[in-house]
Amino acid sequence: MSKYCFGIDIGGTTVKCGLFDTEGNVLDKWEIKTRTEDNGKYIIPDVAAAIEGEIAKKGIDKADITGVGVGVPGPVDENGVVPTAVNLHWGRVELAADMTRILGITTKVGNDANVAALGEMWKGGGEGYKNLVMVTLGTGVGGGIILGEKILSGSHGAGGEIGHMPVEAPVDKPCNCGNTGCLEQVASATGIVYLANKKLEASDAPSVLRGNSVSAKSVFDAVKAGDPLACEVAEEFGKYLGTALASIAAVVDPQVIVIGGGVSKAGDVLLDVVKKHYMERAFSACRAAEFSLAKLGNDAGIFGAARMVLE
Repeated sequence: MSKYCFGIDIGGTTVKCGLFDTEGNVLDKWEIKTRTEDNGKYIIPDVAAAIEGEIAKKGIDKADITGVGVGVPGPVDENGVVPTAVNLHWGRVELAADMTRILGITTKVGNDANVAALGEMWKGGGEGYKNLVMVTLGTGVGGGIILGEKILSGSHGAGGEIGHMPVEAPVDKPCNCGNTGCLEQVASATGIVYLANKKLEASDAPSVLRGNSVSAKSVFDAVKAGDPLACEVAEEFGKYLGTALASIAAVVDPQVIVIGGGVSKAGDVLLDVVKKHYMERAFSACRAAEFSLAKLGNDAGIFGAARMVLE
């Protein structure tokens, strides 16, 4: 019976690597640099070498390894092919096949946000549940949907792209994807700053935000201090995200909604404002969904990647 699996999370700057037992315990974790030069041609050999090095260091028999799971920042099809990954300078890469051939170990590949959601379901904020929606609030808005303990990746690997749901918002510039009025324009860290600056410009109301550098953290710190203008910003953010999550819930009916990313460090004050607007708009049967903060932080990707190969 297999004893081990590897979880790999390839990012634009670093590759996070983890060796796990099949119960989900981390036996070792480390990072290597992501070498994106020359169209990212070094990434796969570097990752394979890192895994081979760990196998040698630990004296592991490859027969005892269930597989290698890999998360990547881009769409992934059902065969583990990455059609493009801009941050890695990749065009079409047959990642699963290439890694399996080099290592002689079965490799599975998924989109990094979906894989992180799987990690949170397994050992994080969604542990104990089988149906989960995860939303990651950082520079953008990422997402992942898990149904029946499996990633919902869709026909083109774009399942769970919550950040690019269209929302009715007074946004006056296009999103990075080219559309205008995407959720991430008003619910990401940069989106919260956008909403705050618009409110500051439209009002003379006193606020601790006025005259200072505005960030998502400073907005929620001001909310905790009872600043009225900051509370208005939080309410607007909560309306957009809560409404979007209510729409998602009407389609996939999750048991739990997990919120992660840097903005989630605001904690309960953020959960409360999102849940309030969610409950106002959610279909009655979906109001039973729990809300939870992500727990695995930057390790969610390696946990989820490892979990992929144990399905």
